[in-house]
Amino acid sequence: MKSALPGTIAAAMIIAGKDLRSELRRRTALVSAVVFAALILVIFNFARDPTALRAEQLAPSAFWITCAFAAVTALSRAFAVELEHGALDGLLLAPVPREALFLGKFLGNLTFVFVVESIALPLFVLFFNVSLKGALPGIILVAVLATVGFVAVGTVFSALTARVRFNELMLPVLLLPFMLPPLAGAAQVTAALLNGRPLVESAGWLRLLLVYDITFVTLSVLIFPSLFDE
Repeated sequence: MKSALPGTIAAAMIIAGKDLRSELRRRTALVSAVVFAALILVIFNFARDPTALRAEQLAPSAFWITCAFAAVTALSRAFAVELEHGALDGLLLAPVPREALFLGKFLGNLTFVFVVESIALPLFVLFFNVSLKGALPGIILVAVLATVGFVAVGTVFSALTARVRFNELMLPVLLLPFMLPPLAGAAQVTAALLNGRPLVESAGWLRLLLVYDITFVTLSVLIFPSLFDE
């Protein structure tokens, strides 16, 4: 098992690199996700009544809802390139473990979602006019913890719905219930940070996010190979 691990990791990195290079050439999913994120933030910003609701009260929920839907847009394209070019069967026949395929797709999706979140964060600050002074390290930490788990689940569901008609509609229906715990935790921690509270006060939420990540990444690695068994 130990001797197979370096080969699995190397294959996963190759698959992730292939996906990221493909997206850099096409930019279809990235542009769609960023435009979608900007549109949601603009709608939330103009729908808010500044006299009734402070930006710090609405901003955390708006930011994480934006990231959630942008991530779903990205995850729906996880296996699209292989399907469009008839390469999915070839990828499955490659002499690499299915776990490597999952990890490669997972790492590619995770990098993609992190890029979208890193673009959405300055837009969030611009539209809601909130200060991240002292809160940025905590927001980065909670973004990592909140994103890892639901991207792992989203990668599994993306594979599950890859050959299904209207998979763009099926994926959000399956994935959104699993996104609620990490998004709720992320919104709570972000709200506390924007209101000047120390990160240590949100230790309970951070532990919950860490347990969620460990649980669902492990389950995803175990479940993924069975999705393509004949």
